[in-house]
Amino acid sequence: MSERRAYLHKGVGETVGVVTLDGRPERLVAHWTGDDPLDAEGVRGVARVKSVERTFGSAFVALPGGGDILLPIRPDMPKLVEGGLVEIEIRTPSRRDKLAVARFLAEGEGEPRVVEAAPSVESLLRGWVKSGSPTQGQAALSAVEEAEAEALATIFALPGGGDIAVEATRALVAIDVDLGSREGDSKRAARSANLAALSVAARILRLKGLGGLVVFDLVGRGHDGQALTTAARNAFAVDNPGVGIGAISKFGAMEMAIPRRSAPILDRLLDVSGDIAAPFAARRLARAFEREGRADPGGRLQGRCSPAVARAFAELTPLLVDRVGPRFAVSSVEGWSNARLEVSAS
Repeated sequence: MSERRAYLHKGVGETVGVVTLDGRPERLVAHWTGDDPLDAEGVRGVARVKSVERTFGSAFVALPGGGDILLPIRPDMPKLVEGGLVEIEIRTPSRRDKLAVARFLAEGEGEPRVVEAAPSVESLLRGWVKSGSPTQGQAALSAVEEAEAEALATIFALPGGGDIAVEATRALVAIDVDLGSREGDSKRAARSANLAALSVAARILRLKGLGGLVVFDLVGRGHDGQALTTAARNAFAVDNPGVGIGAISKFGAMEMAIPRRSAPILDRLLDVSGDIAAPFAARRLARAFEREGRADPGGRLQGRCSPAVARAFAELTPLLVDRVGPRFAVSSVEGWSNARLEVSAS
């Protein structure tokens, strides 16, 4: 029987939650100081219609003080007019290249306003793992850093041998299944690798916050479509409602549609060039200062990082002073990548 556990880390400028499935990271959610409170799953409010694009079957709406939100038009909705009011709920937060998407609840009344804020990280964790309070402290930070490392990875080992590569593009998420050194009869080995790939991929997609069109490039030939479809339904059951599973093509590809309910975590962890994002690295630096500060309670702390990370860290300085006192300093080093951080005590 599968076991899920929740972990909650409250750090400098960040509140991060992790869910593990049988000891491996399954979900990773982070709220940072300065986040837009209106750009989050679960926000409900009365929004004003800015424009109606019937050609594309959508409207652009906005909550007071917020950016544009895409509202798909359904046949059963009342006719929308520019300047009108609608009650909406944010279904998917914005992504790096996409607007947030809302769902229509009812015609709006009164003035544009926020009716219900997004759930907190702790509330999300309690919704995913209903047994007990999330674990906090050092165990939570360890779980967070393990989840971040796995979210940044591309290749994931399969139990019994082989691996999968998970890569997101603008159009879809591609998952390549590789047999690797899995031993035994080739057909049986391929079957077991494909079944294991569905289970591992379901966890990784939830961890990375990926959805939309997902295509598995299965290994081998002559696939047992019924067995793979059943395994896919089981692996992705917690992502329902909205999971769609297609037939396996003659080229050995299995297509699925997975609902998007969160922004990809890599939008936080990486910048547009694929380097570690400076705001994320700044929080890593703050964690390192706290660790070193606990190890040497009276020492002076010195950190070094890239110029971009130093600029991002400046916003966290007052928050870190509250944790360790004003006994740290940061210097930037030209040419360092954002991933390179050093902290020492003297």
